[in-house]
Amino acid sequence: MPTLTLADFERDALPTLTTYAAIKCLSPMYDAQWVQHGYIDQAVELLSDWALARKLANFDVEIRRIDHRTPVLVVTVAATAPGDGTAVLYGHLDKQPPLGDWSEGLAAFEPVRRGDRVYARGIADDGYSTFSALLALEAMEANAIPHSRCVVLIEASEESGSPDLEAYLDQLRDHLGQVELMICLDSGALTYDRLWVTTSLRGVLNVDVTVSVLEQGQHSGSASGVVPSTFRILRQLLDRVEDPQTGEILVPALNSVIPEAERAAAAATAAEFGDIIARELPTLEGVELMGASAEERILRRTWYPTLSIVGIGGVPAPEIAGNVLRPSTTAVLSFRLPPNVDAATARDALIPLLTTDVPSSAHVALDSWSIGSGWATPPIAPWLRTALDAASEDAFGHVAGYTGEGGSIPFLASLGQRYPDVQFVATGVLGPQSNAHGIDEMLDLPMAVGVTNSVITVLGAYATSR
Repeated sequence: MPTLTLADFERDALPTLTTYAAIKCLSPMYDAQWVQHGYIDQAVELLSDWALARKLANFDVEIRRIDHRTPVLVVTVAATAPGDGTAVLYGHLDKQPPLGDWSEGLAAFEPVRRGDRVYARGIADDGYSTFSALLALEAMEANAIPHSRCVVLIEASEESGSPDLEAYLDQLRDHLGQVELMICLDSGALTYDRLWVTTSLRGVLNVDVTVSVLEQGQHSGSASGVVPSTFRILRQLLDRVEDPQTGEILVPALNSVIPEAERAAAAATAAEFGDIIARELPTLEGVELMGASAEERILRRTWYPTLSIVGIGGVPAPEIAGNVLRPSTTAVLSFRLPPNVDAATARDALIPLLTTDVPSSAHVALDSWSIGSGWATPPIAPWLRTALDAASEDAFGHVAGYTGEGGSIPFLASLGQRYPDVQFVATGVLGPQSNAHGIDEMLDLPMAVGVTNSVITVLGAYATSR
């Protein structure tokens, strides 16, 4: 059924997509002055204007706004097939920060095309989603392929944990109507040779931990040996949470039993693709990865809890570091949680571990909590599984692949609670070297076209399944 070509995508999407890629529309977590800067508004207006130019028989484009919250773009496309159900197609327009210096010739907000790949921050995570969703519907109508009522929902706070989305879901409850199918275009792919369907996502829990001992820094010759080091105290607190030798998370509330079906799926993926997780990582020569096998590494990325220290505060850069015993150290802790662990329960278990019986009675503050529970897909209906395989066969020449993802999309957990009977398709373009959240983020254009054509097949099957 594929009806969209790379030339179509290049003509109809790429000019506006690259304009979007140049906009510094950082998520509010990374731009506290996002209102004053206006980049998120600039991005949503750009996408709205592009949506209004689509050739669709009966549709509406609206930017919804709630005071003190990021906007959402809502594009409602009337059904061309009988039935009362709604399919929601989800994406987001906010971006991660650049992270650091990009490779030579590349920059976060200066899109560059090299062959069939385009490099820029946010272009794959998740700027392409608006274009993919609406081009799929436009192609369906141009080729007389019936579709149900569809609502394309593009939010602007996903990279901050979607704190604004619940308010919009409340506001849009009546407008969304009878949601029966949810297509999320913000997930990953293990390869670029097929449609990958995400079966689970880990949750996320971030917190800033600040350990303080002094009102101001003191000469290390005078204070060291008397005043305890905040870095040493921080290390001791972290050892309560994570085994420093193995990296295993020691808090029972952050762990869970991995379902046997997930173990079997990981074994099948490892048998077909080998050590696919290790191959995609730019590991330095000689570094030993965690996990004893390809299968275990798949599970470690999708079902194991982990801790990453993603930021340090109170520590001078090496070139300006003096012989000073610093008054405080702040570490930004980023936990990934198994899909079936409740993030609020995990948070409540961490608080006493980090604040009770603190070594040397140092002061500890926990700030900037950001939490989101994980998600596991409900059973896939027979019609949908058939459609997914057909979509992947038609667009890529291979049946669909099914795997968990290590990242988080809090939106899916929210929707799962609101619509427990809905059918979910979480997929996306974030394959090898796509570098979401890292330097040199990249969109593989053939993959974007393949995902778009897969959406056409799935929406067509949904329209005839009822």
